[in-house]
Amino acid sequence: MPIHHVDLSDQSSLLDIYATKASQDSLPKYKLPKGRTEPRAAYALVRDELMLDGNSRQNLATFCTTWVEDEVKQLMADAVDKNMIDKDEYPQTAEIENRCVHILADLWNAEKSRETVGCSTTGSSEAAMLGGLAFKWQWRKRREAEGKDASKPNIVTGPVQICWKKFARYFDVEIREVPLEGDALGITPEDLRAHCDENTIGVVATLGVTFTGIYEPVEALAKELDAIQKDLGFDIPIHVDAASGGFIAPFIQRDLVWDFRIKRVRSINASGHKYGLAPLGVGWVIWSSKEDLPEDLIFHVDYLGGDMPTFALNFSRPGGEIIAQYYNFLRLGHDGYTAVQQACSDTAKWLGVELAKLGPFEMVYDGIGGLPAVAYKLTDTDHGFTLYDLSERVRMRGWQIASYPLPSNRQDTVVQRILIRHGVSRDLAELLLDDIIRAIDHLKKNPVPNSVAKPSFHHA
Repeated sequence: MPIHHVDLSDQSSLLDIYATKASQDSLPKYKLPKGRTEPRAAYALVRDELMLDGNSRQNLATFCTTWVEDEVKQLMADAVDKNMIDKDEYPQTAEIENRCVHILADLWNAEKSRETVGCSTTGSSEAAMLGGLAFKWQWRKRREAEGKDASKPNIVTGPVQICWKKFARYFDVEIREVPLEGDALGITPEDLRAHCDENTIGVVATLGVTFTGIYEPVEALAKELDAIQKDLGFDIPIHVDAASGGFIAPFIQRDLVWDFRIKRVRSINASGHKYGLAPLGVGWVIWSSKEDLPEDLIFHVDYLGGDMPTFALNFSRPGGEIIAQYYNFLRLGHDGYTAVQQACSDTAKWLGVELAKLGPFEMVYDGIGGLPAVAYKLTDTDHGFTLYDLSERVRMRGWQIASYPLPSNRQDTVVQRILIRHGVSRDLAELLLDDIIRAIDHLKKNPVPNSVAKPSFHHA
């Protein structure tokens, strides 16, 4: 057939997309359509609906990666057919996952990083739950060996991400979330004795509290648990929820001791798709040693072609995010991650200084010593608007910034949080600041009486 020949019996490919029949109807919402849609038209119509989403680059409420290099996009496309759980069929993807585990174990100062056990997960919420399950199994095994009751496990935390509350509910563990007293923003060593007992399976310390961005003092918590063991005999391990801080502290806060250098830290989780710079959604959990992961949590399956040990909660998962994580390790190295995270941190600190100058705000966290973020509240003066009103106003320019009350005993304190991630340049931060200033000016001239705006808050 000549290359210029056109089959006149089917001219759908010649039609303008918006002249096709599919473009003249609403897209299906409740029922599978009877007929087929030409691929170009289906793509365009679905993409058009996605225009109604917010611009992820302007979403400064999320911790998640919103900017990736073209090479990452290509690797994700190359791996679209790879099921990472099928290690017999995709052995090199499995090898890359193992490399990432050992690289992270080394980054977090595991004593024998080449022998350490860990795995990828669908985000660090799953990783956190695995850490909690390992604690529960180890605690129960000890209690039963001692002939003691093992029916009332509890876990002690500060203000944690919702995944820990899910863990407690789903796996029948009492969560003892320490209430915030005074000006506290996280759990302190002084809180532990009042909340820990013989049924405590572990303490969760957060490196990058969701609500503010601060780091909880892992080393000081461990020292207090050492004292509790000496005085009361309770040997309580620590899990570090380093969802964000695990990819920050090793690069720009190197003097901070928070990881496996502390003997009481037995497991750590982190989100590769947050400050790990990988695309959504990959998390990681690493145990200090193989002995910290109970054998009872490992399942062996053989129906995919070979014996495959698995201890994640999810089974079939895409391999692309894991491959992209390894690409970032290769592409950036220690120096590259340091440069990226330092740039984010410097921008957050600059923004904190500039926001403090505006007058209406009192800084709760100024970007120093924790995540590249800022958190602030309104001063006690009546400004004629709330932080919820301010969030709504800047959203008119596309910015999404989170406003919400602090947890526990500080729910009367409403804060606003801005996260600075890879891809948020100083120029973008300046544009945001300009829009905040304009929004404040507008709200002062047009006060919002009896505002009932609701919190806009992103855990993820």
